[in-house]
Amino acid sequence: MKLGLAIATAACAALGAVSAHAAGDAAAGHALARQWCTGCHVVDNTGQGQDMAPTFASIARRRAGDPTWVRAWLAAPHPSMPNFNLARQQVEDIVAYLQSLAPAK
Repeated sequence: MKLGLAIATAACAALGAVSAHAAGDAAAGHALARQWCTGCHVVDNTGQGQDMAPTFASIARRRAGDPTWVRAWLAAPHPSMPNFNLARQQVEDIVAYLQSLAPAK
């Protein structure tokens, strides 16, 4: 019984660590977007960046409510988008930034 309780406690602790890791940081996502994405996208209201691709604001309006889609897109981008090989935390940070741009519901 004690072994089962110990295993359950360890599993819950591990899940908590994964959840903490999965939480995105919108400020870090904004910094990543400004560093890597302005070659093609306008990423914030400063207007810096190129208009060769949708603005982050328009992506947020269309897709921020579907973080699974955004994660998949960043994991396997289309051919004209460079493959940045983003770490999982970087993806979560960009997702959090996009969600911060989405209009309130």
